[in-house]
Amino acid sequence: MTSDEAPTAVTGGEGAGAVTRGGARTAVAGGEGRSAVAGDEARRAMACGDVCGAVAGGDLVDAAEDVVRVALADDHALLRAGFRLLIDHTPGLSCVGEAANGREAVEVAHREKPDVILMDVRMPEMSGIEATREICRGTSGLDTRVIVLTTFDLDEYVFGAIRAGASGFLLKEVLPDELIRAIRVVAAGEALLTPAATRRLITAYVSQPERRVSPLPDVTARELEVLELIARGRSNEEIAAELHVSIGTVKSHISRLLTKLNARDRAQLVVAAYEAGLR
Repeated sequence: MTSDEAPTAVTGGEGAGAVTRGGARTAVAGGEGRSAVAGDEARRAMACGDVCGAVAGGDLVDAAEDVVRVALADDHALLRAGFRLLIDHTPGLSCVGEAANGREAVEVAHREKPDVILMDVRMPEMSGIEATREICRGTSGLDTRVIVLTTFDLDEYVFGAIRAGASGFLLKEVLPDELIRAIRVVAAGEALLTPAATRRLITAYVSQPERRVSPLPDVTARELEVLELIARGRSNEEIAAELHVSIGTVKSHISRLLTKLNARDRAQLVVAAYEAGLR
């Protein structure tokens, strides 16, 4: 993976440690005592960029023993075994389940309630996209986030995965250190996209011959400007500079956009922007 392809947390904020996963969940290792309200508030703050410093440092696991629970969904047993070995030998991570198809992935998600699932796209019985949709839909009762594993040159479902609720993409050829970092970034409540994934997402969507334009109700003119810049991949600092406002103001606009558009993270704000015809 070249430096251009290295996964980048889709945030642009500051203040390392301002919000931690520990503040969003309780008894994570046991999978119990989750606070949905606290989790939503923490994720919104993280999506606005409040933990970028922690991401830059590459260490999102707090000193408090906060174990990230990871599940694997891939129909190739050898690949699952390799990922499990890597995860179980990494401090702060634990592999809690495996699935050989999409249906099993949904079952594992409900049974084990992992923080993150590494999801293959092409699997028997139920695709990874459909499994992601089942896991991420609001009525599922799950707080699990999905990282899609794909080969961009062959996979036509990148955009569908984001619409289904995936928080990021990784090439299956990802380096071990990048995989670990990606898991921690997404577990911390952020979206993660490689530059190639972002380009593919945009290209796949704008090239649709019958692209449906969805309105953005109650979104102000300034919020539309911020949303358009997010869709172009701008960081919070870049947005602030371009609009001549403070970074705090940018974060406030992003927080309101997440609420108004019912988006989980900045990746879904990108989808909303293109569905609304912003370019």
